[in-house]
Amino acid sequence: MNAVKDGWFSDINEKMWPGQAMSLRVEEILFHQKSDYQDVLIFKSSTYGTVLVLDGVIQATEKDEFAYQEMCTFLPLNSHPNPERVLIIGGGDGGVAREVSKHPKVKEVVMCEIDQVVIDACKKYMPSMAVGFDSPKLNLFVGDGFEYMKKHTDYFDVIITDSSDPETSEGEAPAASLFQNEYFRLLHSALREGGITCSQGETLWFDLELISKLKKNCQEIFPVVDYAYVSIPTYIGGQIGFLLNSKNSETNFRKPVTQWTDEECEKHKLEYYSTEIHEASFILPRFARKALS
Repeated sequence: MNAVKDGWFSDINEKMWPGQAMSLRVEEILFHQKSDYQDVLIFKSSTYGTVLVLDGVIQATEKDEFAYQEMCTFLPLNSHPNPERVLIIGGGDGGVAREVSKHPKVKEVVMCEIDQVVIDACKKYMPSMAVGFDSPKLNLFVGDGFEYMKKHTDYFDVIITDSSDPETSEGEAPAASLFQNEYFRLLHSALREGGITCSQGETLWFDLELISKLKKNCQEIFPVVDYAYVSIPTYIGGQIGFLLNSKNSETNFRKPVTQWTDEECEKHKLEYYSTEIHEASFILPRFARKALS
């Protein structure tokens, strides 16, 4: 609770973003518990609704969560011709599961979330996201995603990694292993032929060195690697990126194979994603394009 002072929450992570923080006025603390893996905080803010915080860093707010969830989901799903089997690593708030389940071609969704505390807290205090757990397509596995994938090789069409950041102010975070080469090689082996992955890819403004390293490492494993980003006001820098990989050398992430009209987006209750946004999200500012080329 050191992050809450005088009625304000500040997500201070000096390891990742020295000298800065995002602050929100707190109306009420709804939940706070240290799980076996991380510090879990949920509070009601005065401007962004209910807010989920892990290890002192904002993960989702009621006001802007849909932008992250939709882009994290439909960038990979609409780049795959037939995404029948989808694996979600992390995603304990249920938001990505909510979006994945909307896709008409998806038949099976598996989620591997290691922290039961996050799942239970979000079901109680953030039901608009946790509705994803009610999908009949979903099979929930509470445990280590590494171990799960080792037992399920050549199985999934799309794997989405919805993780927190690799470092906290105190040092390495539980999600640090999801940014390592071993993890991306495991993703590759768990995918069927032509499979696609999408991972949370940090921010262009502060993490270019890390993003560049991740992209180069993935290019040693996958024939197609690309990077997109989305605007999120409550994340440091106002945006977050996605690292996308494909086992199919013909994949062009910038031209989705499934293109939805505005009517179809409305049907799927999408508030951010569209075919136009999909394509535009890969257009990087010059400084980022140079660093990642």
